Amino acid sequence: MKMEAKQHHSHASHEAKASHESGGRGDGSKRGPSADGHSGHGQSHGGHSHHDHHAMMAADFRTRFFVSALATVPILLLSPMLQQWAGLEGWRFEGDLWLLLGCSTFVYLYGGLPFLRGLVEELSSRRPGMMTLVAIAISTAYLYSAAVALGLEGKMFFWETATLVDLMLLGHWIEMRSVMGAGRALEELAKLMPSEAHRLAEDGSAEDVPVEELRPGDRIRVKPGETIPADGVVIEGRSSVDESMLTGESKPVRKEAEAQVVAGSANGSGSLTVEVSKTGEDSYLNQVVNLVREAEQSKSRTQNLADRAAMWLTVIGLSSGAATFLVWKLIVQQDLAFSLERAVTVMVITCPHALGLAIPLVVAASTSLGASKGLLIRDRAAFERAKDLDVVVFDKTGTLTEGRFGVSDVRALADLSEDETLRLAAAVEAHSEHPIAQGVLRTAQEKELSIPEASDFEAIAGKGVRAMVEGREIRVLSPKAFGEEGSAAKDEEELAGQGKTLAYVLRDGEPVGLLALADVVRPESKEAVRTLRDRGVRVVMLTGDNRRTAEWVGREVGVDEVIAEVLPDQKGAKIRELQGEGRIVAMTGDGVNDAPALATADLGIAIGAGTDVAVGTADVVLVRSDPRDVAQAALLAKATYRKMVQNLWYAAGYNIVAIPLAAGALAGIGVVLSPAVGAVLMSLSTVVVAINARFLKI
Repeated sequence: MKMEAKQHHSHASHEAKASHESGGRGDGSKRGPSADGHSGHGQSHGGHSHHDHHAMMAADFRTRFFVSALATVPILLLSPMLQQWAGLEGWRFEGDLWLLLGCSTFVYLYGGLPFLRGLVEELSSRRPGMMTLVAIAISTAYLYSAAVALGLEGKMFFWETATLVDLMLLGHWIEMRSVMGAGRALEELAKLMPSEAHRLAEDGSAEDVPVEELRPGDRIRVKPGETIPADGVVIEGRSSVDESMLTGESKPVRKEAEAQVVAGSANGSGSLTVEVSKTGEDSYLNQVVNLVREAEQSKSRTQNLADRAAMWLTVIGLSSGAATFLVWKLIVQQDLAFSLERAVTVMVITCPHALGLAIPLVVAASTSLGASKGLLIRDRAAFERAKDLDVVVFDKTGTLTEGRFGVSDVRALADLSEDETLRLAAAVEAHSEHPIAQGVLRTAQEKELSIPEASDFEAIAGKGVRAMVEGREIRVLSPKAFGEEGSAAKDEEELAGQGKTLAYVLRDGEPVGLLALADVVRPESKEAVRTLRDRGVRVVMLTGDNRRTAEWVGREVGVDEVIAEVLPDQKGAKIRELQGEGRIVAMTGDGVNDAPALATADLGIAIGAGTDVAVGTADVVLVRSDPRDVAQAALLAKATYRKMVQNLWYAAGYNIVAIPLAAGALAGIGVVLSPAVGAVLMSLSTVVVAINARFLKI
């Protein structure tokens, strides 16, 4: 089927992005949604959000398509040309041409209205493009056909007009549905916030109130496992708080009196009493929301190839049609019907069927091929930019690493093996809920070690844990607690310098092992970084984690540069700095903390296992959560762009031969293309681009 979806790219996809100034990127300039002349066919939606606006437009295109397609059925049955081709001239009846004219007029005015409005907008902004060409094509074919139906000698093109309108409406509907997902990132961010908070009265009693009613100075209680509802300061209690979705810090942060807490972070197993310092618009999470919104609104975009080709084809088609009519009528002095028929044939043969299919057919093939390789393409224009990538920026937690604690090193300090040391530690830690304990236990289970039963378990406040295992006392202590009993191991300084968390294992008071825990590096990360660097791409790691941990991970995976301890409100600025050097930058991440950077980058790539907000802000989603697929995305982008260029040449190139023939350049030797032949040639060009698109591969 013919789907001219991409012809609406300048009208829909461009509207989903923000400003475009001479192909610039990341310059932070902002323009209104109608600054490019594409504001929803000139309609203003006032207070509606972009998402609501696109939903309304998609519904409008859907309705117009189905109604117009239904009205096209009698047009096809009543068209004399199609009846002649099918040998059904006997279907003619008195008044059939009036019915044909009525149905065609309805499709032209009702179905073609968005394109006629687009024509007015493009001409008003002095940027003629696809909408101009479509509007001129359907208007020329319709008006000429209407004149023939009313008595002018010639041939009618009602069925070409109707089918072109139908296909354009279908393409625009599909395009608008894909655009509607652009604003979902902000909705997912808002979901992090709870709807209610436990506000404390003067007598210490608690009442549940909507978060909107909280004010600075209020005291709230945050129970174990709950989400913190407002920024504030801990005044009572102790707990570990997971801030990874906001700061990128992979391990839970210990919170006690006078510690700052942030709305949207998850409380651990303790209970906290918090004095509210910021709410609503002033909260840290809301600042992240605003950053995402601003980045989406100022995001750069690539001028679509089809728009450029369509502008030139518009100029060529209009000029050729006018010149053809003037030459035959004024110079050759042919009659009006013949001269107009030559001009209309030129206009018909330059109809954008093939040009409209050139891009969306490649996009469809690219999307299908990408999906088979674990890539979901959300933003087509941004994806095309991946062919020129200079820099790929990776988040650390959840992207290059798995975002969870695991034992990275086991150093034996006695005659026990590494596995035996880990086995004994896991037996004790199995009774603890501490993140370090869970990391030790998980690593032992992944190694499929036989973990013995422990008894007489005891948590030693501020020091570690102990238990009896196989008749012997096993203790797992922090380096500080161990320092009170023995001297540090020779490897302690080295491992601590890598930002790892350390724990000593003692058996009957004798140190038998040293465990180092860190965020687990994905096994695919090294290969992903190496592949990108081999292709001349600079690889940067951007993280909110502490510098020592970040630099250790950076060395492990081999990145070119490590930028650590960067908060979300700084990540977008770091991306803009790289763009300011004239580079095309891709950002790969998985969390809320990555959302501003994903939206700011020329290409945002989300790890599929990450939060919905990261996926909602990204241009490409890696379904398999495999960083190696970033290189695959770049390769696919190059292949897609190459195939698009080929199709554009095939789609527009035939006009170089067809337009002169349609104009009657060889009429002197009896070679004259009829409008019907022109329509056939136009259709054949669509077959060529369709076949070529199917050969896309990487």
